[in-house]
Amino acid sequence: MISRDFILDVRHQYQVQWCDSGATMMSSIPKKAMLTCHSETISQAVQEIEVGAGWTQDNALIFTYALKADLTRLRVPLSRPPRRADRLWQHTCFEAFVSVKGKAGYHEFNFAPSGEWAAYRFQSYRDGTSLEDDKLVPRITVRNQADRLDLDATIRLDRLSSTPPNGWLRLALCAVVEDQSGKLSYWSLRHPPGKPDFHHPDCFALDLEPANLVAVNEPALEKQ
Repeated sequence: MISRDFILDVRHQYQVQWCDSGATMMSSIPKKAMLTCHSETISQAVQEIEVGAGWTQDNALIFTYALKADLTRLRVPLSRPPRRADRLWQHTCFEAFVSVKGKAGYHEFNFAPSGEWAAYRFQSYRDGTSLEDDKLVPRITVRNQADRLDLDATIRLDRLSSTPPNGWLRLALCAVVEDQSGKLSYWSLRHPPGKPDFHHPDCFALDLEPANLVAVNEPALEKQ
């Protein structure tokens, strides 16, 4: 049984650090929501998955995933040196799809508990290619307990030439969870009709205001 917490920081180099459960990369996440499991892929081992999205103080985009489950019944990729890897969604993996309001294109980011990651750019629905730019390497932290797995991932949207600064974002936050039998369950903010499809427009169910507006509104919130 896993009883200690750890942070895996893959921003620059492979490093695992033991830490307290309260460690985090920012003080608050303004947008939080619960994922729902697709009706055809119900998992008995998973209790819930809470996700969040927000901005760091240096205007990086941060995603948080909190998986509450009996981890002994799940297959969770072991920590390994960070690298870009395809097909992470074949095992336990957290995902974020990022689009700009009014634009057809979007980006997909995959974050594995192992510290591996992937990024893709799509011009339209499932019409895209992989991105291998080292400038896009996310910062991933993982905190692991007996009945909970937390993963935070930070990316720099300003390094994506196709993403305008200060744009309103539409997000699809999702997860794939593999149990010990190899069965996959699919989790999303919203599911379209039919089989699981994280690329579907219906999945983009979370709006996030630009970082500059958050910075303006925060002082007003503190006074309330």
